[in-house]
Amino acid sequence: MNKQKIIIALTVLIDVIGIGLVLPSMPFYVARVGGAALEVTYLFAAFSLCSFLSTPLLGALSDRIGRRPVLIISIASTAIGWFVFASAKSLVFLFVGRIIDGLAAGNFSTAQSYLIDISKDDKDRTQNLGLVGAMFGVGFILGPMLGGLLGAISPSFPFWTAGLMATINVIMAIIFLPETNKNRSTIKMNFNPFSPIIRAIKNKTLFPYFVTWFLFGTAMSGTQSIMALYFNDRFGFSALVIGMIITFQGVILSVNQMVGLKRFWLKRFKEPDLVLFMLFAFTISYLMMGLNFSTLFFVGIIIGIFAQSVLRAVFTSQVIGMAEPNAKGEAMGILTSVLSLGMVVGPLMTGPLYTYKSNFPFLASSILMFGAFGIIYHNRRKLERIKLDENIQVNVV
Repeated sequence: MNKQKIIIALTVLIDVIGIGLVLPSMPFYVARVGGAALEVTYLFAAFSLCSFLSTPLLGALSDRIGRRPVLIISIASTAIGWFVFASAKSLVFLFVGRIIDGLAAGNFSTAQSYLIDISKDDKDRTQNLGLVGAMFGVGFILGPMLGGLLGAISPSFPFWTAGLMATINVIMAIIFLPETNKNRSTIKMNFNPFSPIIRAIKNKTLFPYFVTWFLFGTAMSGTQSIMALYFNDRFGFSALVIGMIITFQGVILSVNQMVGLKRFWLKRFKEPDLVLFMLFAFTISYLMMGLNFSTLFFVGIIIGIFAQSVLRAVFTSQVIGMAEPNAKGEAMGILTSVLSLGMVVGPLMTGPLYTYKSNFPFLASSILMFGAFGIIYHNRRKLERIKLDENIQVNVV
């Protein structure tokens, strides 16, 4: 692995550890200032709304001025946001902390753009994007484990630690991170955050993929926002136990990304087939989690982890491969923006559903993922028909 990949991988890893730190303790910390299930899910939604508004702009900005400055600003906002969150004495400041973080939440999309810049071909691009997924896995091994331990001492400790780690990340990026964007965009920037979404709607080739990614983001974020609550309410798990469960998920995610993706999935299957298969696996995963049987619930979690670890890398690679050469950063930004929009809708949907009946969010997510599967399946059949018609016309001529 070359120096650039190592630096970017470490940058992503530290950021993901910070995220993993806070997950086990979030519901317990929110409860200290008078919050309940709805407030926990709305905190997720507040961050995602700000991320939705800012990420397309950051993606286009990274195409114009470079990846490095955008990434530094984004990580700095994460540090400030977690420090505000950790020092909050009321629900208002909890929301302020998440909003600050979300207003410049371009860490991962910019890091992915870095890796795309230095990719040699399609296969290398997919493997490089898989590296980001692998760092997610490693981060979710170390982060929740440490977060569970710190949360057992005090619910606020993980959030202070996350802020400190983000600060270290900023310093590392300033000192060590090189600029990789050699093909700067000269397109006039539009500061309307909805403009990339409008262009995405007009993009007939990529539009089905953007809709699918929105449904994926809605389903995934909705269940994630209530997962720690569900573990505590149904099984009575503490922050420490929840941290260990998330750590176990990170182990599976990491191994599948670093070993399985390259040596098994990409060798034995074509990328379009993998996208369809993993979308269907997600459908089954959430269905099993929503059936109120403990064994099926945990089996469903494992299936979902495998599906997520493959789908994130392969789906992103497919979309970026179809984007115009001078707009790959914007395409990545749109993908992240669409995901962020789903991560606004998901928690807003699952909060009331969870309050009504705790297993309903999982069943709703299963329905959404089945819809995503149907869209990609229909689009693939449509493309195959078009290709067949073109071949027939060529043969006739």
